[in-house]
Amino acid sequence: MAGFDCDVLIIGGGPTGVTLAALLAKRGVSVFVAEKEADIFPLPRAAHIDHEGMRILQEAGAAEAVMATSRRADRYEFRNACGRELMAFSGATGNGPGGWPIANMIHQPSVEAALRASLAARAPGALRSGWEMLSFAEDSDGVTAQFAAPEGERTIRARWLVGADGARSPVRKACGIAFEDLGFEEPWLVVDVLVDDPSRLPTANLQICDPARPTTCVLMGEGRHRWEFMILPGETPEEMSSDAAVARMLAPWQVEGAVRIERKAVYTFRARIAQHWRKGRVLLAGDAAHQTPPFAGQGMCSGLRDAANLAWKLAAITKGEADETLLDTYQPERAPNLRATIDMAIMMGKMVCTTSRFGAAVRDAKFALARALGKLPDGPPAYPPLDKGAILPGSPGTGSYFPQVIGADGARLDDVLGPEEWLIRRADLAESRLAAFAAGLTDWLDRHGAEAVLVRPDRYVFGSGDAETLARAWQAAMARRNPRPDSR
Repeated sequence: MAGFDCDVLIIGGGPTGVTLAALLAKRGVSVFVAEKEADIFPLPRAAHIDHEGMRILQEAGAAEAVMATSRRADRYEFRNACGRELMAFSGATGNGPGGWPIANMIHQPSVEAALRASLAARAPGALRSGWEMLSFAEDSDGVTAQFAAPEGERTIRARWLVGADGARSPVRKACGIAFEDLGFEEPWLVVDVLVDDPSRLPTANLQICDPARPTTCVLMGEGRHRWEFMILPGETPEEMSSDAAVARMLAPWQVEGAVRIERKAVYTFRARIAQHWRKGRVLLAGDAAHQTPPFAGQGMCSGLRDAANLAWKLAAITKGEADETLLDTYQPERAPNLRATIDMAIMMGKMVCTTSRFGAAVRDAKFALARALGKLPDGPPAYPPLDKGAILPGSPGTGSYFPQVIGADGARLDDVLGPEEWLIRRADLAESRLAAFAAGLTDWLDRHGAEAVLVRPDRYVFGSGDAETLARAWQAAMARRNPRPDSR
């Protein structure tokens, strides 16, 4: 690494940046994370991680610690102003394809602490707090960045730079990358509380679709709860965040004496996607690349998916196992999934945010009719599979999310097979390391009529079919110079 301080320089030490760093460090890639704040922001922000996000945290080494402080709500209910249920999703406490519970309500500072502990164990000193990026310059071989650090101005040179530095991303702005506005912008007051008497609080996550005051009420990590109140036209953030206004809005919930306010803040919920996620040796991830309204609980999850997609590609490139053009697949692979996520959040948000009484009545009537006809969805719509990028088009299951099978002894498939790509052949399922998972793997192969499947490191299916054909196609897709053995 002559002339380089690290392979990958990450700007931003939040969940996306530190997860990416942990995944890279696990693959032996040298990382440096620059975070301008001195410590983890101590108050809650994100509230939810899904099963796929938990699987990514599993690889990053933080899942068990996160699960220790998370809670699960089995139902997500949408109710009208009269309290009548319009729509509900249930079954969230069961495991999803990622091998973890479908919905996990979390305390973000605890998540960040677990991720930082995992990174510190793998790459001591990789995270530097109080480092604010001043500028950076790119050349044909790498990126050189200047920082204001506690010990004075410092320079870091890296092969790649990733901006995981939030919605106001200085990295994105320095690259001159604009946002595509997807047409959703609403200010809401967020009230986080510490819970002293949980018996007096709802056990389901609730969206109150009341045109007089659209409201959200959700579980958080252990010992916490959250309310969100839409700020209506003519109201100011200062007025609505006053103690008197908060007390007035919480009064119908009858929780006085059961909770203590930990934080109140006004956020503008937005839906935006950066027009470009890569510019040369600079990439964007997390909120720097996209923002989604919170109604689907996918903000942090989307950043974790970015990290999982980028980590294996950056690792393969820095190790000389793939061509740099592999990074051209990053945005084409992630953007359709992200747009589907945002579309779902906007759909839920428009359902909740209706402030017209007539519009709310029409909405309620439509849901009543759908219920009578048995056409209400029983869960959020599935995200689309990858349809372009580093995949083998045309083979059964290509681009779909490969499930994490759990063995009878509780072992998880990912822990046994490791973080790289897997070539799983039907003929190998009797092997000792695969025997515990044979039933689940055989079921997948049977459903897709395949003798083998090649699963990418981010656990999306590269392709299925004949093992030798898959191995050759994978090496061609990576443009490898030093291919690993063709089977795991």
